[in-house]
Amino acid sequence: MSLSSLVIPVLLAGVASFGLGKRVDVYGALTHGAEAGLTVLLRVIPALVGLLTAVSMFRASGAMEWLSGLFAPLLERIGIPPETAPLMLVRPVSGNGALAVASDLMYTYGPDSYVGRVAAVMLGSTETTFYTIAVYFGSAGIHKTRHTIPAALAADLTGFIASALAVRIFFGT
Repeated sequence: MSLSSLVIPVLLAGVASFGLGKRVDVYGALTHGAEAGLTVLLRVIPALVGLLTAVSMFRASGAMEWLSGLFAPLLERIGIPPETAPLMLVRPVSGNGALAVASDLMYTYGPDSYVGRVAAVMLGSTETTFYTIAVYFGSAGIHKTRHTIPAALAADLTGFIASALAVRIFFGT
């Protein structure tokens, strides 16, 4: 048995022992935490269902391909491979969708290609902005995002540009 397989059981036993030593109702604290988690889940689910529905409709409508073609000349001018446009459109909305797009890019162009490397770095240096905002703001009960979305999308754009630049610097084109 390896040390890594013991980490979780030892951690759980340690927390339970510490709680018992402090005379805390460990089971009551556990059920209270589970109840609070379900309450957060109930506040977050409507936003997530709407978000996932919108992503599916966006992909199925053909709008993603149309926007990718529209942005291709601009992306070439700033040094981003135009093949990554679908990834750039899906990443702020859906992590699973972005992973599927990146997997397709790597299957088509190869993981060691310029496009494959840029896609991989884009996945690691950007965030699923709308999903994150829906989860965290939904759990906190915040409905007005004000400057959060423009700032987060600007950060994603910076991440996309920096990804292409970093791959070009470290690996070439």
